[in-house]
Amino acid sequence: MDQIKIGKFIAQRRKSVNLTQMQLAEKLNITDRAVSKWETGKSLPDASLMLELCDILGITVNDLLSGEVVTMESYNKELENKLIEVLKEKENSDRRLLTLEWVIGGFSLLVLMVPIVIGAYAPLEEWKKLVIVFSGFIPALIGFGFAMKIEQTAGYYECQHCKHRYVPSLKTMYLAPHMGRTRKMRCPKCGKKSWQKKVISKDE
Repeated sequence: MDQIKIGKFIAQRRKSVNLTQMQLAEKLNITDRAVSKWETGKSLPDASLMLELCDILGITVNDLLSGEVVTMESYNKELENKLIEVLKEKENSDRRLLTLEWVIGGFSLLVLMVPIVIGAYAPLEEWKKLVIVFSGFIPALIGFGFAMKIEQTAGYYECQHCKHRYVPSLKTMYLAPHMGRTRKMRCPKCGKKSWQKKVISKDE
């Protein structure tokens, strides 16, 4: 938020309703020094005062935080821009998560393979080898579980028949045959099975 812009807007609206800083302060039960700080952009009105301040100045909270009277057209445009920003941030977050999935999956595989190699080649008693081998299974399974959860929630799967993009249930993911991130699943929209690829965007 632009505090300087908001401050100038507060001063402008105060003058338009013929109030001095002292009179506005009295209406809000605060000091005129606080109003002066708002108008010079040194601070913002406390959240508990915003509704009353906006009522006195004849504006909305959205107007106040924007530093100008927001028209319906500009409000819709601002809302659209915010929505686009949120979608972009989700896509970037999903990309980071899918990278993390590979890291967790690779580390889990390493945790699984090292005890197997030690168990196969180390000159130890059989029971010790079995303990070492099984010691790698539990952390590896936990790691694979985390990786699977990330793959489920980050991005979408696209049906090859109707192009519908959706997030499958974790159970569906576990039971589906797969090659990397491509899984054979039934589309919840058209009901057909296909090899579905992981995609980032929801746009179809």
